[in-house]
Amino acid sequence: MSWELSDEHLAFRATCKAFVDREIRPLVPEAESTKTFPTDLMKRFGAAGLLGLVTPEELGGSGGESGGDSLAVAILSEELARASGGIAVTALVSAYMAGPHLVRNGSTAQQERWVRAMVDGEAIIAIAVTEPQAGSDVAGMTSTARRTDDGWVLNGRKMFITNAGLADVIIVGARTSTDRHAGVTLFLVEKGTPGLSFGNPLTKMGWHSSDTREVLLDDVHVAADAVLGAEGRGFQQIMEGFQLERIALGAMGLGHAAECLDLAKTYTRDRQAFGAPLTHLQTIRHKLATMEIELDSARLMVHQSAVRLDAGHPEALKTVAQAKYLAAVAANRIVDDAVQLFGGAGFVEETPVAMHYRDARILRIGGGTDEIQLEILTKGLAP
Repeated sequence: MSWELSDEHLAFRATCKAFVDREIRPLVPEAESTKTFPTDLMKRFGAAGLLGLVTPEELGGSGGESGGDSLAVAILSEELARASGGIAVTALVSAYMAGPHLVRNGSTAQQERWVRAMVDGEAIIAIAVTEPQAGSDVAGMTSTARRTDDGWVLNGRKMFITNAGLADVIIVGARTSTDRHAGVTLFLVEKGTPGLSFGNPLTKMGWHSSDTREVLLDDVHVAADAVLGAEGRGFQQIMEGFQLERIALGAMGLGHAAECLDLAKTYTRDRQAFGAPLTHLQTIRHKLATMEIELDSARLMVHQSAVRLDAGHPEALKTVAQAKYLAAVAANRIVDDAVQLFGGAGFVEETPVAMHYRDARILRIGGGTDEIQLEILTKGLAP
């Protein structure tokens, strides 16, 4: 067993880094200041082959018959987050948090309509599960889907939906019966469908360049073939989708932490205090060392969780929960340490550590909070 990346994955990481340096970093200042995602960037993601890592080749991706490469998704997520959490999550939600639902459960017609377009960056996908009163409690959603002679009518409110204002199609969770878990079904709702509307972009602490909004469903009529997967299986499909989502989010934490660690190393070597660089102080060197230990430990667990997920390991779900928790908590601690090392310079927006500090905080909430991950890990201990 090797704990090192294969030559193939090392080459892929170099490809991701080059793409980020060439295509993303130059766009970050304007994207952050205008709080918008660069409009043509998704097509560049597609042209670089970065949106189809879990999509089979026959649908335009590079995932092959085995279902894809979650470790490659983790590597991509880390490199993207090193530049910008907001830009990273926009692409990752479309291709690796929403899109896989179509890859796994879509009908042939649904896949032909959306999957290749997603992989090429021609279509953006969102998933709308969270509601104002149903976040971690996914089965507590109250949005409804009522059967009609020719399809379904959807009503409800969704909150904190990433890509909502950009999406060409939204995967919507709605209740089709009163059964708590077997009463949830997923539907495809296309942009421009009558009754589908959005709130204004939410002003967020971080992820400034991502589009996050409330989604409003007011008598939204969809055809019978808009059901994604099986009726009544939506909860299970959402839980399955959470696994890759949590790996991607954990890996984003690695990216924020790695970038801040590099920035902190450079800053403390260059910054003069008491007649010498800060790194002449033992406490500074030791702080940098503990930051690196935490980062490397979290990276190992994220990578293990990705490999176990693809292998169908019996403890894959446990490892994913551990990795999501560890990486999110470690990332927040590391970016906070970086701000502290920068001192007053870390508190102003001119230094990137401020952006990473803001962007990392959501990772302990989105995709399953710290508390949900710990509940997954300790559920068997309950009396």
